Amino acid sequence: MTTSSYPDTRLLIANEWVEAEGGKTIPVLNPATGKAIGSVVHASVGDLDRALAAAQRGFEAWRAVPAFERAATMRRAAGLLRERAADIARLLTQEQGKPLAEARIEAMAGADIIDWFAAEGMRVYGRIVPSRNPAAQQLVLKEPVGPVAAFTPWNFPINQVVRKLAAALATGCSFLCKAPEETPASPAALFQCFVDAGVPAGAVGLVFGDPAEISGYLIPHPVIRKVTFTGSTPVGKQLAALAGAHMKRVTMELGGHAPVIVAEDADVALAVKAAGGAKFRNAGQVCISPTRFLVHNSVKDEFVRAMAAHAQGLKLGDGLADGTTLGPLANARRVAAMRKVVEDAAARGAQVVTGGQRVGEEGNFFAPTILADVPLDASVFNDEPFGPVAAVRGFDTLDEAIAEANRLPFGLAGYAFTRSIKNAHQLMHRMEVGMLWLNQPAAPSAEMPFGGVKDSGYGSEGGPEALEAYLNTKAVSLIGV
Repeated sequence: MTTSSYPDTRLLIANEWVEAEGGKTIPVLNPATGKAIGSVVHASVGDLDRALAAAQRGFEAWRAVPAFERAATMRRAAGLLRERAADIARLLTQEQGKPLAEARIEAMAGADIIDWFAAEGMRVYGRIVPSRNPAAQQLVLKEPVGPVAAFTPWNFPINQVVRKLAAALATGCSFLCKAPEETPASPAALFQCFVDAGVPAGAVGLVFGDPAEISGYLIPHPVIRKVTFTGSTPVGKQLAALAGAHMKRVTMELGGHAPVIVAEDADVALAVKAAGGAKFRNAGQVCISPTRFLVHNSVKDEFVRAMAAHAQGLKLGDGLADGTTLGPLANARRVAAMRKVVEDAAARGAQVVTGGQRVGEEGNFFAPTILADVPLDASVFNDEPFGPVAAVRGFDTLDEAIAEANRLPFGLAGYAFTRSIKNAHQLMHRMEVGMLWLNQPAAPSAEMPFGGVKDSGYGSEGGPEALEAYLNTKAVSLIGV
């Protein structure tokens, strides 16, 4: 196993890294070994009060900084993130498990996201509206909503923070984040880039601890004016309800169960390469991961054989080891979940083409798995697997495939492969998803909307639409005196 140093992580309050009042810490485990590699501080309510007070002061200071200067500060942070990407990637791999190459891509992509939002923040314009009264001037102003509370998951410890963080800072908001306790060091390194870039004290803050306690305290608190969450649909619904009870602005990026439609006229080799790469990225622990493969019966056998070969060609191992293309699952809970998913599908008549079992006794390794002829009542076709399992079933007509794609309450991402422009138009207009990729793997970018529909949430974390969630609109009518 390749080793690397790993730091203990503290709380970031008013640009200082501090211990918790009670001195409590939580161990951080390496998913490749199952062993503790460090610790993270566990915040108390007193710590949260200090962080909230700092966020309020940080908001007052940051909102007063001109947009041009805010953008310059953010670009400095992006530059520091690029300079430190190699070291941050090693931290990310140790705590999360993904291959080092994927971790480095995540860090570098985070810098690109910061740069884009920095520039877009300079284009937050109001407008002048012609008045019915010739003596009056009417204006529409855009103002930052206020301090933001963010709750982010462990599967992309930098990416899922930076989309929220960059949008908030670009609009003049301060940002207090409850990042995942399982993967604390890489988001801490991201926040250090902003501190070193010169953001005012309190403009960014980072806490860890009991998720229910922290969300239950931060969301109702009067300092917080906006809530953003990425995670499971059940938890998202709870947090949205709590935010609604206190009239807080909310963005929710929740669970998915992405359908992949491979039409009769599809380029099967392209579909396997694109969807296979997307499926096993980060060991399938991706909210937009393709999960339900709906393949026309005329090409289904060819597709299954090629997907199995793709899965068998992956190199499973420690993310820090040379050549690894598939790392461990993030925790032991995911291993148990994958076993349950595969056993359920097999019991209902699905064929386990390849994989389907844990690998080794140390760490959280699970073989990349292809399931064929999966019945609709199998759990894998109804509940998001969130792991390296691809479930395939056939269809005869495109209408049938689209109906199955839309059957579930999820609507985050979808994929389709076809050579027909007619089919493409049918798919893009009828599939009920927030993001759709045709004849390609997932290609999210800062300039495009990122979010879902139905039970997959609401709001966007990409494109100009993302900034609106962090802005208040104020109507002003002025008559000179």
